[in-house]
Amino acid sequence: MFGRGVVALAGALALSACVGGGVEPPSRGAPPRASGAVRQPTPSTPLPPVSGSTVTGAGTASRAGLARGPAVSSLPMTRDDAAAALAAFRISCSSLMRRADASGLTRGADWQPACGAAAGSSGDPRAFFARYFETVQVGDGRAFATGYFIPEIAGSREYREGYAPIYARPTDLIDVDLGLFADNLKGRKIRGRVEGTNFVPYYDRTAIEQNALQGRARVLGYAVDPVELFFLQVQGSGLVRMRDGSVLRIGYDSQNGRDYTGIGALMKSRGLLGAGQSSMQGIVAWLHAHPEEGRAIMRKNKSFVFFRVLDGEPLGALGLPVSGGATVAADPKFIPLGAPVFLSMDRTDATGIWVAQDTGGAIKGANRFDTFWGAGDEARAIAGGMSARGTAFLLLPIGTLDRLRGAGGVDAWTTPRP
Repeated sequence: MFGRGVVALAGALALSACVGGGVEPPSRGAPPRASGAVRQPTPSTPLPPVSGSTVTGAGTASRAGLARGPAVSSLPMTRDDAAAALAAFRISCSSLMRRADASGLTRGADWQPACGAAAGSSGDPRAFFARYFETVQVGDGRAFATGYFIPEIAGSREYREGYAPIYARPTDLIDVDLGLFADNLKGRKIRGRVEGTNFVPYYDRTAIEQNALQGRARVLGYAVDPVELFFLQVQGSGLVRMRDGSVLRIGYDSQNGRDYTGIGALMKSRGLLGAGQSSMQGIVAWLHAHPEEGRAIMRKNKSFVFFRVLDGEPLGALGLPVSGGATVAADPKFIPLGAPVFLSMDRTDATGIWVAQDTGGAIKGANRFDTFWGAGDEARAIAGGMSARGTAFLLLPIGTLDRLRGAGGVDAWTTPRP
């Protein structure tokens, strides 16, 4: 997500979260499928959550209720997954040790032993995690995971009939921090434009598609398929392969300030999606088959994303590179950004150890995750149909739980019975 809150495809129907760029394809799971196919999941049985106290409506992990989880050595992680997670954790260490943890669980110094050891760690990566980490369940531990990926769409540098412009941030789009005007509005921001002496909402998707941005925004290129551009906006970034063979890498720069509407849920409520159509691929197929009605449905999502041209590796919310098959987006109020997380889910490809290196506009709450799968057909096949439920255990440096308990900074604490 490049450190901003936009939304990607939330499982089968809601659209929710994350990154962009060109990374290696995912290492978890089966061989690549044909473009447009959905990976059929291999079911698995999740570990049960720990019975514990939870606080309803808590705003951070330290207020949600914590329970000590199982020993890291008992978690069914594979060596390959652990190796990928260790590499991602190394990247995150610089941020973990210097940034404030919004979850209220850790301090920078807590991460120093594990980060120091990670720099020179060799041998079985599972042993590294078992030696330096303990698990904690945040809230009820009941996890829901979706998937996101880096889409690639066909594009052109010149306009042709039916092509859709890819806009840079408009020059008249204004961000307003309401906290500058009233203390009770701190943390709230809005976007809009000036019309005469009034500040008004910015143009919505319909107005923009009807050429409201002429003279207001630079065109980076054109998408051959407006439906593919719509989903690239949902993902927040991606690759545009031009007709001359060149590739334009674009990422989220801003958004028009209008509310986001997930069209998958809308289509389901209208009875438009039949059996097997509830994945991203199924939604795209329906929109292509019903172009006029599909355009009207997409316009129900008034949110519109503006892009910038990117150089270098794809970056997550930490401003650090992300990794397909190892990075997961999480809510930083409940999961320290950069921390490992073990997901035990009802499908094998989502099960394993991940590192929370990203965030997302729809990724909210203690146990809501969005798994990142990189780029390519396999990534699209997995992410497009990802909807997994199970149990989440956060990995924290050994000793963190005792420190929190002794300090009394946790609203509810449960030590599981033997």
